[in-house]
This record gives sequence, structure tokens and C-alpha cells, in this order.
Amino acid sequence: MSASLNTTATATTTAVDPACAEPLAVLGRDVTVPLVTGGEVTYAALDYAASAPALQRVWDDVAAYAPYYGSVHRGAGYLSQLSTDLFEQSRVTVAEFLDCRPSDQVIFTRSTTDSLNLLAAALPADCQVFVFETEHHASLLPWTNARVTYLNAPRTPDEAVATLERALADRDPYGPALVCVTGASNVTGELWPVKELAAAAHAHGARIVLDAAQLAPHHPVSVKDLDVDWVAFSGHKLYAPFGSGVLAGRADWLQEAEPYLAGGGASRKVARREDGGVDVEWHTTAARHEAGSPNVIGVYSIASACKALQEAGFENLVARENHLIAKVREGLAEVPAVRVLSLFGDDAPRVGVISFVVDGWNSSHFAAALSAEYGIGVRDGLFCAHPLVRTLLGSEPQAQGECGAPEAAPGERSLNAIRVSFGAGTPDEHVDRFVHAVKELVSDGAKWQYRTEEGRCVPAV
Repeated sequence: MSASLNTTATATTTAVDPACAEPLAVLGRDVTVPLVTGGEVTYAALDYAASAPALQRVWDDVAAYAPYYGSVHRGAGYLSQLSTDLFEQSRVTVAEFLDCRPSDQVIFTRSTTDSLNLLAAALPADCQVFVFETEHHASLLPWTNARVTYLNAPRTPDEAVATLERALADRDPYGPALVCVTGASNVTGELWPVKELAAAAHAHGARIVLDAAQLAPHHPVSVKDLDVDWVAFSGHKLYAPFGSGVLAGRADWLQEAEPYLAGGGASRKVARREDGGVDVEWHTTAARHEAGSPNVIGVYSIASACKALQEAGFENLVARENHLIAKVREGLAEVPAVRVLSLFGDDAPRVGVISFVVDGWNSSHFAAALSAEYGIGVRDGLFCAHPLVRTLLGSEPQAQGECGAPEAAPGERSLNAIRVSFGAGTPDEHVDRFVHAVKELVSDGAKWQYRTEEGRCVPAV
């Protein structure tokens, strides 16, 4: 069914010069926004790490399916059966995209956060969890019912592996254990040594879950090759809108746990007892944790994005993104007032996520000026990774600008940063404009006055 609705031609995977390669078509690429200084400019969306724009391919596929929309799994009508087939074929597509093992389950959720909370709810009793303080809150915070060991931020990939090995060597060797680690930092963009961390975890009898929210949109992810037990990611970072996510991996802990949500779809059989209660037999398939009417459009958008990225060829996508990364890093290196944040150093491989601070500027003020005066959208703050950003900025004073950050009281220095992020849909012009804007703001200052309004820096009117 999915093939009959997919009208997009297969893209070539022939390697091309990244400097000449065209970005993938995304929605919003021609949107213009007003500037406070007058006129309009094409919007430069450089906040991919928060939510990437939807691929045009994804939007077209969803539009082609929309007239055939129907209920999933519980309808006898033709459109319901069509939608059910589309939903289940999307599960196969995602499993292929992640190179899952034959026995792995693919569970559809709302987001990476939802996926990791689902896994946290399925942990065996008395499970120990090991997580670095460098994680996004989605993978740092869900483990409230487990014994959690938070590991200090490493400064090299080798140190990350050694730190984990020491912690695992000291754990209770007889109980279950889980390691949670990011594939690519949402703050620094740096790639983590996932395969080596997985080997360390398994050597000490622990399992490992990979937060691939920032990795899957930029690099191929192979469950088999990395030898991780689970992987989680979000559709909205993978160029797929509609609020869906994925948890894929080993089935045993998930099958043994109570359903994440109790309700229709998760239950196989429900019967009243003579004593007035209810007996429930739960599904042992992925449906066990997919109660309620599923988000078939969101699920199909993820499958469409997976196909689009594979057909474009990750070799080409990575080469082009490295070309853009080099442009941004070389441009920022020419501005002495700019300091790029890093755990592993300048030579560490990374995805298109770069955070930095500017001497003499509050980051909220700088980001507001990029938007209002240049039509550039970036992110400022602590990026839902507060311990990591505070570690990276803790020894670096940052002067207050005209706008203060919401977490800084008057007279205090602000511990926040600016993040620029990009990907498969980013044209060269957007990063060129960003680099030019940074240089001009640092050398000439803002052209407009700004004020703080409800914790945000905004142009004064």
C-alpha cells in the first residue's frame, strides 16, 4: 500500500562534490520574514536541533495518503485496512532504516522523551542505570524508579569509555543494569563512541539504550553494528512532522512490563470476574505499549523520511553537512570574541550542531539580533541539557548585554549560550549569512534596541 501512495522518484546515491550539492527540498525554504531595520529576507532556519523542517518528500507522501485516512487495526472497512497496512509497513521501513535484528520490536511513541520514559517504565525491579551528566533531559531524567549513577562529563571519547567501565566494575554484578548514552550531543554536536560504550556495557552484564535524536537525522544508525539494545529517536528532528517517535530494540523487558498505557489496542482479551473485577490479557507484540488510536500520519511521515534519507544517500548527506560545518567553524574562528563549546576538542567529529558564546553579549540578546536584523533563527539558553551547558560555561564569565536571560538575576552573569544547527535542507547561503551576521554584530553592535519581555529578549518598539 505504501508503495502505491509513494509518488516520489528514487534519488540517486552517486557521490557528488559537497560544495556543489543541492540541499534536500524542505517546507518553508521560500518563506520571507520582516526585519526590524526594514524590508524582508528569506528566513534562514538554523535551529534544526530543536525541530527540523519537514522534507517536501514527506509532505507530498502524507498528502497522497490523506484521502485514504482511516482507523488503524480495528476497522473492517477498506480505508481502515489500507491504513493498517500502511502503519505496519512503516514499522518494517523503520526497522530497515535502523538495521534492527530480526527479533527486535519497533514501538511507535510520541517522541524521544516518550520513548525513553516508556523504557524507564519497563525496567526490571532494582535496575541500576548509568547516565552521563552530558545527556539531554529526555535521557537524563526518566529513571526515577531506578538506582541511578550520574557520571561526570568526560573530556575525550576514551575517557567516556574508561569512566563507564569504572562505574560498571563497581556495580552490583547480579542485578540488571542499563546504560543510557547520546549518539550526538544536542549542545556540541560531537559524536560519542557508542560502539565502544556498548561493548563496555555488555562486558559488565549491562544493557545500553542509544538516544539517537540528534544522530539519526545526520548519520546512518545500525543497531546491529553498534550492538545497542535499544535506540530512540523523534520524527520532528528527522524532517517528519506530526509528533511521533520510535523505540526499537530487544523485546524481553518490554514484553514483561506492564503496558506503558492501559487501554484499547494494548489488550488482547478483557473479561469480568465473578468477584466483580476485570482480568486482562495484554499483547506481547509492540501493540502492548501502543494503546489508543495510533498517530498513523505521524508514523507514515517517519517512514517516508527514513526512505528519503536512505535514497539521498548518507554518504552524500554527511559530506555536504561536513562542508557546512567547516564553513561555520572557520567563520567563527575568525572572530576572537566567539568561543565554541566543546567536550572533546576541535578535531572531534560532529554533526551540524554548534554552540558558542560571545564576549560582551548576553546570548539571548545576540540570538534576538540575529533574528530581528538578519532573519536568522537560532536557539539560545541551556538547550534542555542544563548540567552539560553549565559545566561548559561554569568557568567562563559572560558580560550582561542589554537583555538579561530569564535564569539570571539582575547583576548576575548569565550561563546560557547560542546554538546554530543545520542539516540536509540547509543551503550554503544560510550559513554564509549567519557567519556574516556574527562578524557584523561583534564588530559593529546591534542596529536596534532590545528589551526583556517575559524572559525573552525582543526588539524594543
